[in-house]
Amino acid sequence: MSAHLNRRAFGLLAGAAAAGIVCPRTVRAAPSGQIVVGTWGGDYQNLLQQNVAVPLMTPMGVNVVYDTATDTVRKTKLMAERRLPRGSMDVAALTASGSFEMYSNGALEELDEGKVPNLQHVQPFLKSKYAAPHIYTGRVILYNPKLIPEKPTSYADLWKPEYAGKVGLIDLQYQTTIESAAMIAGGSMTNYEPGKAKLLELKKRGVKIYPTNEAMAQALKTEECAICIMWLARGVAWQKAGIPVEIAYPKEGVVLYISDMVVPKNARNKDAAFAYLNAILEPTSQEAFARTMGYAPTVDNVTLAPALAKQVSLPADLQSSFAKQDQDYLLKTDASLQEWWTKEFKS
Repeated sequence: MSAHLNRRAFGLLAGAAAAGIVCPRTVRAAPSGQIVVGTWGGDYQNLLQQNVAVPLMTPMGVNVVYDTATDTVRKTKLMAERRLPRGSMDVAALTASGSFEMYSNGALEELDEGKVPNLQHVQPFLKSKYAAPHIYTGRVILYNPKLIPEKPTSYADLWKPEYAGKVGLIDLQYQTTIESAAMIAGGSMTNYEPGKAKLLELKKRGVKIYPTNEAMAQALKTEECAICIMWLARGVAWQKAGIPVEIAYPKEGVVLYISDMVVPKNARNKDAAFAYLNAILEPTSQEAFARTMGYAPTVDNVTLAPALAKQVSLPADLQSSFAKQDQDYLLKTDASLQEWWTKEFKS
C-alpha cells in the first residue's frame, strides 16, 4: 500500500481526528502527588501502608496519607462534601453497604477497566460499577475451646444460659450483629427487626461490647471474652497471633463481608486515586492481605500457597451457598439500625 495520501484522504483523516474517532483511548496523566485515603486505621491501615503505599505507590511518585475514622464518619463526610468542587478524600474504604449507599447518593465515580485495569480480574460475584473490592471473607463464630467446650453450630449458641457474661460483640459491627440475631429469630436479609428483641435478651445476660476488632482480640486473649461473632479472616489472623480461638460455621449460613475502595466524584487527585485502586488489586498486595490478615483474594490472578488458600477460603461445601446482604434494604434502614443500637442496646 502506498504511504502517499491524496488531499481528500488527508482531509477525511483530519476530520476524523478532530471528531475524536481516530484515537478514542483516553490518555491519562501519570499518577503523582498526594492522595488522602480514608480508612478504619489499626491493622488494616498499617498493612495498606506496608503492602500498597510503600512498594507500589511511592515508586510512582504518589505520597499516601490517611484520614482515619469509622465507616459512619466517612459516609457523613462524603455526603457533606459531595457538592463541593473538591473533597477531602481521594479514596475511601467502605463496607459494601456503605459504598452502595454513597453511590446511590451520587457521591462516587463510576469505575471501569480504562480507569482501573485490574478490575478485569475481579471475581464476578464481587463486581460493581462503582467500587474496587479489596478484600472479602465470611461471617463465622469464634470461640475459646477451653471456655466453650462444645463447638457452636448456630448463632443461637451465644444465647445459651451457661455462656452468660462470656459473649462479646463489637460496636462497629452493629449492622451485622443485628442481622445475625435476626437470622435466628425469624428475620431475613430484608427484615432485621426480629433481631432487636433477640439482642435485648443477650443484653440482660451481661454481654460485653468492645469498640474495635483489636479490643475484641485482646479480650479473647485474656479470656475476658470466650465467644463472639466475627469474620473468618480475623479468626485466621488471631490464630496466627497465638490467640486461643477456633472457628465455627453457623448453620444459618455464612454471610459475606466485602471491604471496598471507592473514589469520590470530587477527589482532588483522581489519576493517583485510580492508580491506588489498581494497586490494591495487584496479586502481590492481595497475597499479602491473605497472608497477614486472612482475607480471601478478590481477584482471579493470584495463586496462594495451598495451606494459606485452605485457611482463608470458605469450605467448598459453603462456597456455593454463601449469602450477600441486601443493599437496598440496608440503604433504607442503616440509620435506624444504628440509632436503635446506640440508644436502646448500648445504653
